[in-house]
Amino acid sequence: MASATAEAPVQESAFAEAHGMMQLVSFKLDGELFGIEITKVREIILITEITRIPETPHYVKGLINLRNTVIPVIDLRARFGLSEGTLTDESRIMVLQAGGKTVGIVVDAVSEVLRVKHDQIAPPPPTVAGLGREYLTGLVRLDKELLILLDIDKILRNEDEGHWSGHAAGCSTPAVH
Repeated sequence: MASATAEAPVQESAFAEAHGMMQLVSFKLDGELFGIEITKVREIILITEITRIPETPHYVKGLINLRNTVIPVIDLRARFGLSEGTLTDESRIMVLQAGGKTVGIVVDAVSEVLRVKHDQIAPPPPTVAGLGREYLTGLVRLDKELLILLDIDKILRNEDEGHWSGHAAGCSTPAVH
């Protein structure tokens, strides 16, 4: 299974933070560009077999076994109420470490690592309504498009308070023997 770890860029992110910058991993979801702080990204892997778990919300795809660690996987499209997508050669699972948990999220494609100055991040406009607003950290205007910066900690924290804290979320650390 091919994977790309984010350990080297994490060391660089300390330098970037000290100079008023933030490093983001950008990814596509339903044609839109999103970003998550690189410090939250543990690794990016190819789509692998996902074991379905009964009685979980529709956006919980199931569990994967990543080097003997069982990790819950969330379909971010379904979580955000977007149309169901088709998995392609570019689809990936981003393995995140956030809120004390390791969780995978399915994305359409991982784009690149970006360095963004803090003053480039604009707050979400007040006209943005709905459930998703609370997960937005801000918006970054790039050359040709807008990047939506997500607060993955808030997304995962709400999962703990919701349906699946007793199901897949509790499976983020046990080893499979």
